[in-house]
Amino acid sequence: MQVVPYKEGDKTKKEQVADMFNNISPRYDLLNHTLSLGIDILWRKKAIRILKPFAPQNVLDIATGTGDFAVEAIKLKPKKIIGVDISEGMLDVGRKKVAQKGLTDLIELSLGDAENLSFEDNKFDAIIVAFGVRNFENLRKGLDEMFRVTSEGGHVMIIEFSKPAKFPVKQLYNFYFNSILPKIGKLVSKDNAAYQYLPESVAAFPDGQTFLKILNEVGYKEAKCIPLTFGISSIYWARK
Repeated sequence: MQVVPYKEGDKTKKEQVADMFNNISPRYDLLNHTLSLGIDILWRKKAIRILKPFAPQNVLDIATGTGDFAVEAIKLKPKKIIGVDISEGMLDVGRKKVAQKGLTDLIELSLGDAENLSFEDNKFDAIIVAFGVRNFENLRKGLDEMFRVTSEGGHVMIIEFSKPAKFPVKQLYNFYFNSILPKIGKLVSKDNAAYQYLPESVAAFPDGQTFLKILNEVGYKEAKCIPLTFGISSIYWARK
């Protein structure tokens, strides 16, 4: 059974995820950076540093949300960054952010479904995703699509939450994620389900070696996992 934000609803996971992000988009950046104590910003910076030596020129940011990863990817000095997301609310916030930074010539944000990408094969030198793949309705289909539009020799760079295994990080993480974070998220976002869905979706995600195995099965090579901040999150990257 799939983990969904609104358990009493009859919409698909994809529709529910879009609704959820539309609901929380005005407060998403504030909550995201506050609840992570700003560590998520450092995670994005590290992922881009790893990717920088490969100098990708055409970059696709899947589940771009409000565009934070796309903006960070400017440091790669690419010709173009395209960000896609299923939430128009998140994209509206992202477009304003991109415009304020004077990056509209380099970054294009548009509505798009990771499981049904509108781009031709082998188009992008790099595909980046931050905290988005666990929200796919069909994880394998989304990864297959990402592989299809990655150019030969191109890279995929994914940041996703993990489940730390060592004491006492595991216990502290579980307490914060399951008891504190949902209450703060509910209070600030006014969405009862969104920040309950977050720990549930992380718990259901096949992280670590399991996810590396899926990337290899899709066709990516040299898949690696880099744990971040005591295993709270991980960077997964691989080459086509």
